[in-house]
Order: sequence, then C-alpha cells, then structure tokens
Amino acid sequence: MTVIVNSIEEQKFALSTKLVAPMEHLARQCAEVWPDKAALDRVLQQGLASIPQCRLVYALDPSGIQISANVAADKLHEKFYGQDLSQRPFMSNVVPSRGFILSDVYISRLTERPTVTAVLAVPKDERVAGFIAADFDLRDLSLSDTSHTSTPGWRQIKGDPSIRQTVFMQQRAISDLDQHIDDVIATINELMCERGIFHVQIHFSSSRATLWPMDDPFSYQVHVLDEIINPAVCLAFRKQPYPLRATVRPEQVRQVLNKFRQLREADDVIYLRSGSLNIINGIVGLTFSCDGSHYIPADEFLSDECKF
Repeated sequence: MTVIVNSIEEQKFALSTKLVAPMEHLARQCAEVWPDKAALDRVLQQGLASIPQCRLVYALDPSGIQISANVAADKLHEKFYGQDLSQRPFMSNVVPSRGFILSDVYISRLTERPTVTAVLAVPKDERVAGFIAADFDLRDLSLSDTSHTSTPGWRQIKGDPSIRQTVFMQQRAISDLDQHIDDVIATINELMCERGIFHVQIHFSSSRATLWPMDDPFSYQVHVLDEIINPAVCLAFRKQPYPLRATVRPEQVRQVLNKFRQLREADDVIYLRSGSLNIINGIVGLTFSCDGSHYIPADEFLSDECKF
C-alpha cells in the first residue's frame, strides 16, 4: 500500500478505537426495545451524546430498511423512516454479522460532504436483529496528526484518449523556447540552485515557465519566454543557500534540465511537452505529446536504466 493509503487506514483505526465501546453500549440498549420505533428513537436520542463527534444515528433492519428516525442533536427527522439504505456505501459492502465496521469515506446525499459511517450489529435472542449506524462529518472529527509525505516510485498516467489516437498525425513544431533552450536551462539552474526556487515547470511547447519560490510557496509565478531567457530575472529573487531539506543535489538540477532537452529533441512525434522538477520531494514530472504523464524520483530519472 502507498503511504497515503496507510495513513488513511491509521486514521480509520484510531477512530474505530474511540467508537466501539460507546456504540456497543448503545446497541445493547437498543436490543432491549427492538424493533419498537418510538422506543428506539428515544434510546438513540439519549445515546447520541455518548458517541464522540457523531452527527446522526439511526437503526436499520437486517435488509437495510431504516426502522427509526434520523436522530440528530437538534431533533428527530421522521421523514427518513422506512427508507431503503441497502445500497448506500456503508451497507452495500460487507456488513458485520457480529461486531463493528467503519465505512470508507463517501459523499453524503444529505449534506453533500465527505462522511464516514460506523455500523454495529444489534444482537438479540442469538441472532442479528439489525444494525445501528452513526454518521460522522469529516469536518467534525479530531483525527491524529499523521504525515503522508513520501517519495513514491515511478508513476505513469494515461492522458486524453483522443490525443493518443492522433499522435502519429502530428509533428513537433520548433517553439521559441526550443531556439533559446541553452539560455533557459542556464537561467533556471541559477534560480533553483542559488535563488530559492524549489519547484519549476517548463512548458516547452508554449514557451513559458512556472516558478514556485521558497519565500512564498503559495504564490507561483508564470514567466513567458522574454522573461525566462533574460538572466536579469534572477535579480527578482534574493540569493539564498540551497535548502537543507532538498532531496535533489545541486549538481543534479542541471542534469535533470539537460535530460528534459534530450527528451524534447529525441523524436518529432513522441516528444516532451512539459517537464517539472521539485528539489524538495525529488520528483520529476513529464508530459509527452501523446498526453501521457510520468512522475519519477530524480535519481531514477537520471539513472542509465531509465528508458522512455
């Protein structure tokens, strides 16, 4: 699994740990009055506050038909009684014959916001009488502070099928940037190694470059050819040390930029349209004329084994 998938599973496990005990207690109380609607509404209303950050709780029969109101903190929402929830994301997968499950995140039809639902079986007389379900809006949850930062392996993503179908009908046109590529590479190398630019995307076909500065990472800057081929653009950014947290070595920056040029010029049909480099996370991004994209660690991109 990827790091971000692991992070999601960790968050779900932490949430489940908080919910099991109060929901088991509520399920036992519901079992005593099951399936009396009025009594279920009353028990659920009294028990709602015991479930941390719960927005909504309700009861379902074994087939997924709702047999209580939607019980919220403000009131009982009677109109939802009797609705069929068997195909909702929290019921259409495996439901617990015994015990507890926490659904994947889905978009609630009611709030149109990311939601998770905890579902717990209600045992009665040696059988499962039904389920109680508790909805949680992700905005309300106090989740653990886990990081999903990583350097992933090579990822290839297919683009627009219509472009792929006509790729052999096109031919690379020499752009203005192509004609000044030595100056562009030299200027961008200076900006990344000496002037605090940590991320750059070079649009070869449209002759422009987008820069992300360390001093203001939330505000990228777009420079057209006349600006990016002029070494004076360096004066717009203060000189500063190469970032200690960079995973790309300074000498690798020009190597990556030079390889962009090779991929741009290697073929007149399948050629590089844009290339990006982030020296902090070490990822090289490539988009080709066939509209396919690649994201690859810089070390792997510069290795002799890397072939396109």
